[in-house]
Amino acid sequence: MPCHASYKQPYDRDRQRICPRCAEPLIHVGSAFAAPPRRDRAAWRTLSVLLHAGVRFHKSCCGGPGYRPRTLREVRERMAHARRTGEPFARALVRPEMP
Repeated sequence: MPCHASYKQPYDRDRQRICPRCAEPLIHVGSAFAAPPRRDRAAWRTLSVLLHAGVRFHKSCCGGPGYRPRTLREVRERMAHARRTGEPFARALVRPEMP
């Protein structure tokens, strides 16, 4: 089970960082990432779906990373839309409005 740890560190493409809590590799998710509380399992499940789909939290030219689903319901809606339309999961997950 993942330890749900989050660390703000400078990004170094050439260096693989290891979690000091569980010794697993850390994932660079972007500087605009705000970790949910460690005990909020639903939020971490939502985050896990986003990360496995390749969604990251990098700042854009206008501020933050843009829309990201915050609940499993929002994730399920966007995944169903992606299956129905053939839109890639990563693109459907960051869609602010559903058609």
